[in-house]
Amino acid sequence: MRLPNWLSQHLAALRAVLVFTVLLGLVYPLALVAVGKLPGLNHKADGSLISSGGTTVGSALIGQNFTDADGNPVARYFQSRPSAAGADGYDPTATSASNLGPESVVDTIATDPEESSESLLTQVCGRSKEVGELNGVDGRRPFCTDDGVGAVLAVFRADGLTGRVTRVVSVNQAAPTTPFVTSYEGVAVEAAQPGEDYVADGGLITPIRGDAPADPAVPADAVTASGSGLDPQISPAYAELQVNRVARERGTDPEAVRKLVEEHTGGRALGFMGEPAVNVLELNIALDKQFAAR
Repeated sequence: MRLPNWLSQHLAALRAVLVFTVLLGLVYPLALVAVGKLPGLNHKADGSLISSGGTTVGSALIGQNFTDADGNPVARYFQSRPSAAGADGYDPTATSASNLGPESVVDTIATDPEESSESLLTQVCGRSKEVGELNGVDGRRPFCTDDGVGAVLAVFRADGLTGRVTRVVSVNQAAPTTPFVTSYEGVAVEAAQPGEDYVADGGLITPIRGDAPADPAVPADAVTASGSGLDPQISPAYAELQVNRVARERGTDPEAVRKLVEEHTGGRALGFMGEPAVNVLELNIALDKQFAAR
């Protein structure tokens, strides 16, 4: 007996669903698992895990912090770049960037500290100051104050965009902090009051460059997070900045530490893509093996 046309179409669709379920839901995934177990591929398929002393200490593909229980950098280790992935950084379940751009220069200073937030400029300034202090170099950057926030003024003029200056506020320095400049065009500079929105009030946002060197000693990857927040590498320039500190903490010659850095510096992908980079975890493991901390 011939089945009705509508029933034949439904049965054909059901057979197609079953066939593709088996192919794409079982055969294809199992084939990929099998390929991942082949010699030369199994290490990457398993997450490129790195062991030291018989214990898994991390992955060659995912960065991590080298800090103590209070979040302070451990001086005997090379430090990774900042991370915006998760509350403490380098959280693979929360991989992300800060989503802050070059126009993020004004902090949110709320009456409730929990609602306050730093602009990208202030984050960069604060990190540069900390990295400079940790490594004994000049951490100053253009458009940053000496206390590590964005050097930005809200300038109020008599006629809105023009006219004489009537009021000036250092928007990233909350009272009672002393503003980074005392006056601007003859008008005394005030510290910001929590809860005030000086942009909405008509202030013209004016970054102040300051006298910091045009080429900062602290490289960019030391003060900015990556797009994924999980990068395991730093630039050779940031590694070089840390060599003397690490050598001092481990009681060894900086040249010996510098040689280890060179051994763990990878070249450009395919010879022309990207930039050379240093894998921080692998470098720190090599340090522990070769130079015990004092």
